[in-house]
Amino acid sequence: MNKDIERKIAIIFVTDVVGFSKMMEKNEDETLRSFRLCKEILDNLFLEHSGRIFNTAGDSVLAEFQSAVSAVICAKEFQKLIKQRNSNVEEVSQMQFRIGLNMGDVIVEGDNLYGDGVNVAARLEALSQAGGVCLSKSIMEFVNKKTDFAFNDLGEQLVKNTNVHAFDIIDPELEKRSLAKKEKANEDISKPPAIAVLPFKNMSGDEEQEYFADGITEDIITNLSLWKTFPVISRNSSFTYKGKAVNMKEVASELGVKYIVEGSVRKGGNKVRITAQLVDANEDNHLWSKKWDRSLDDIFEVQDEVSSAIAALVSPAVKGQEFEKVSKKQVKNMNAWDEYLRALSAFNNGEPHNVVKELCENSIKLDSSLSDPFILLCNSGYGTIFDHKNKDKRKENEEIFHKNAQKAYELDAENPEAMIVLSRSFNIRKDYEQRVSLMEKAVKVNPNHAAANFDYGMSLTNNNDFNKAKEFINKSIELSPTGPEAQAFKFGLRMVDIGLRNFDEALKSIEEYMEKKGDDVNTGTIGFKASILGNLGRIDEAKLTLQKYLELRPEIKTLKDYESVAPTIIKDILMEGLEKAGLPK
Repeated sequence: MNKDIERKIAIIFVTDVVGFSKMMEKNEDETLRSFRLCKEILDNLFLEHSGRIFNTAGDSVLAEFQSAVSAVICAKEFQKLIKQRNSNVEEVSQMQFRIGLNMGDVIVEGDNLYGDGVNVAARLEALSQAGGVCLSKSIMEFVNKKTDFAFNDLGEQLVKNTNVHAFDIIDPELEKRSLAKKEKANEDISKPPAIAVLPFKNMSGDEEQEYFADGITEDIITNLSLWKTFPVISRNSSFTYKGKAVNMKEVASELGVKYIVEGSVRKGGNKVRITAQLVDANEDNHLWSKKWDRSLDDIFEVQDEVSSAIAALVSPAVKGQEFEKVSKKQVKNMNAWDEYLRALSAFNNGEPHNVVKELCENSIKLDSSLSDPFILLCNSGYGTIFDHKNKDKRKENEEIFHKNAQKAYELDAENPEAMIVLSRSFNIRKDYEQRVSLMEKAVKVNPNHAAANFDYGMSLTNNNDFNKAKEFINKSIELSPTGPEAQAFKFGLRMVDIGLRNFDEALKSIEEYMEKKGDDVNTGTIGFKASILGNLGRIDEAKLTLQKYLELRPEIKTLKDYESVAPTIIKDILMEGLEKAGLPK
């Protein structure tokens, strides 16, 4: 598999506009016009200094250079030209940019670049001052004696749990910063709590079973790492406690974690009992304990099944415990992680997007290196794009979504949830090939991620592969039958059943949903029901349901009107049923 991955060392240039979303809200036309003009300046400089744009999203631009010196000169020249432009235009047309530069290892996929080299550049861009350039030590050391620029040493900055030595290019018009202590302190309190998996104890009295207990432990560490929700301590650190009687609080302190997974394996004959517990080490509290009794006909299958199940249980349990802690915390003491958890709680409780958005933005202001709030902004804002009440702001909402999705992916390219929101960005832009490719990658990274299975299934519908899509959507429902995402998964399954012309199954699901939701039912679902009844030949019922739908959606009077709001993947089938129900052309 690794043979297919092409890597190289590249100089990465990342920039975006300071306060772009607020500018769009105030004056969309002028903001877009000004951005295009600034982008022309950047394009010309890239041409002059041999820079190549490999990705854009909204106001974000990512480029690569062959020369670190060229990248630095280009960055400073761009900021100089932007300042000159700002001095000659009205305030509404002025723009400020942040720039981050890094030299590091990247993964090459076609014309695009991914990996730590890109991620660190994105973090440095977020760290940059408005109108400034922030670069890594690797760049500074390379260009220090080859340019006339002076550099301000910001010290070690924590970047995605990795220390990166950052520098500002000194600009007499910008404040000379001293951020090292402040940034590190903020990062320490803002990051998600870490988890350690201690070596499972072999309770069998058979030393030959040590390999099985160790194998379970290693697989849990591997599977838990795939979730990307919380940092997981490495095997080498965890296994230093093997065979030792340990105090949980001491282990937590030594490893720098809040949560610990521990357990045991007991074998008897051809049977094995595996027990696991999740412990909040700071509170000395067991969050859950579970056991698995299995036959050892296929020892590796048992190992895979149980380790995957434990990993899937840990992430939501830790989030639940963190929610509880945040709910008891005074608002004035909130850090970035706390604000994100409050936003996630608001989203899961069905609060309006503006509430979730404000909490996410609070989190980002406190620490812009967390990918989670950018992912949540996408998940919360996705529905607003397609809401007919917001049709006048659709273009603006799409641009905001693209920007947040790209940012989430830049910050954590191996996180399945970041892959999901970026794949949805490609879906909105009708780049279905990229959408499917990203979702294939997400499911490979974590086969037990419910949302990844769902979005992979939905991505396949763009190729009319409804049978395969149904397999993955059913798996997503099996993995998360009652969670906050369950209704969305079932909605997707209804669309797939319509695509397969399984009208009886789709109708049964819709009626169960409508009974549960009462008056709070989505109007689109009523339109679906009218179409299904029409396709089933139940014309009288279809007409009555269609009448109810048209009363709720007065702007839809003809099939042509409905075509503009119908989901693309099943549009023809829905229109066929609505025509039978009596909707005129």
